[in-house]
Amino acid sequence: MSFFSKIKDTLGIGGVKIMLQLSPQHPKTDGVINGKINFSTKSEKTIQSFQVILIEEYVTGRGDNKQTKEFELGSLVKNQAFEIKPGDSIEISFDLPYNTIKSNNDSLKEKGGALGALGKMASFADNEKSRYFIKAIADVKGVDLDPDDKKEIHLV
Repeated sequence: MSFFSKIKDTLGIGGVKIMLQLSPQHPKTDGVINGKINFSTKSEKTIQSFQVILIEEYVTGRGDNKQTKEFELGSLVKNQAFEIKPGDSIEISFDLPYNTIKSNNDSLKEKGGALGALGKMASFADNEKSRYFIKAIADVKGVDLDPDDKKEIHLV
């Protein structure tokens, strides 16, 4: 194996590719997201484990006062090792359980009436916005930069 081949293998170049397959919208109250991960490769590799995470990107404020926070709402780890050969495509289904986090303004909005209106006004004033992402990461044996895939999902 040449020097450049070793570097490419270590960095994961030309190695395992993963691709998430899931519905772009999902009911927020379900508590579980169903999807699939598709693994493919150009060289023989061993996938030691993989992880699927639901991330909320919560943004508040405007201009210079804009703040972004990330929250992990759910995580699933599969420590089942398997080998993948060039040209193979392995598809694995997953069920990712999660719990949503509510801001104080969201809690007020749910109460309805005058408190609900106050919560809506406060949320608008704070410019609260949430985006949700599913991220999948595979731990590949002998690779320093593990392959991943990230897709936005709309919780409605």
